[in-house]
Amino acid sequence: MMINSIQLKLTPTKILSQLVFAVACCSSAVAQSDWTPNILADGQPDIGGMWNNVGATATPLELPEQFQGREPSQEEIVELISTRDEARKSDTWTGFENSSGVGAYENYWFDWYWSDAVADAPALIVEPRNGRRPALTEKAKAIVAFNVEHEHDSAGNVESGDRCLSRGVFGMMMPTAYNNGKLIVQAPGYVVIHSEMIHNARIIPIDAGPHLHENISQVEGDPRGHWRGNTLYVESTNFDYVGNMRAPGTPGPGNAPQHPGRKMLETFAIVDENTLRYTLTVDDPQTYSEPWTVAFPYARDSEYTQYEYACHEGNYAMQSRLSGARVQEKD
Repeated sequence: MMINSIQLKLTPTKILSQLVFAVACCSSAVAQSDWTPNILADGQPDIGGMWNNVGATATPLELPEQFQGREPSQEEIVELISTRDEARKSDTWTGFENSSGVGAYENYWFDWYWSDAVADAPALIVEPRNGRRPALTEKAKAIVAFNVEHEHDSAGNVESGDRCLSRGVFGMMMPTAYNNGKLIVQAPGYVVIHSEMIHNARIIPIDAGPHLHENISQVEGDPRGHWRGNTLYVESTNFDYVGNMRAPGTPGPGNAPQHPGRKMLETFAIVDENTLRYTLTVDDPQTYSEPWTVAFPYARDSEYTQYEYACHEGNYAMQSRLSGARVQEKD
């Protein structure tokens, strides 16, 4: 699968290596570059600052049917991304009476409305090579079905992001509708990634030795980072079970679960002063039939400002959806 990047110019990248998990192997697209970054006092390459993946929001998660079995040309990738970008920007809201749901925001409230889409690849998924998210296991399908049927039975069943608890690693790092800015701060022995969404911060120890004891689990796992040249590798283990957590590519309504035993491997490759090439591989054999990998760029965005998300304070939807479900039960 081609992973070139176009935003008024071509930025070619290429597959670097095979990244190996303890229980499965999967390849990951990691950029190579001759650019030399500043080196911090503790030896870390300097990637501090504000980064934004909004350019990847027009890229489909899965490889479109017309590209199955072949590698699309760069011109086809540009046409695909520009068509998708133009279609969403030209879409207009015509009122609640014409909406299939309760409606949403006008386009000008979204980050992508004011940004240029990046023709980086025909899909975010780069592994498996068919560009498709692996099938859910039968166990995971049953949990998704339960979520659809019982999500509003109680607050504990509602998706974890809607509860203002956590959107998980997927929800924090993947391109989304808005609030795509990530602030990276480095201190000796640490990298901190702060997301505007749910004002969440991931604190990643560098060269910190073994993971926590297997009896200690966390919703976003236990990360351990190390540098190989200009690429930061972050492996996370010790994930807590979350029965209803948003994840890309869950077919239809409902969300896939996160199981203990999940492993995630991320890479942050410095391409140049203003570009990071990011990959994320998930290996969760109780949820997915095989590991899979996404890849996309983060661009430096010094003009982006993070604001307080205040998720709990403004989460009136929780009370509304649960009280609405109780009304439905009486009908």
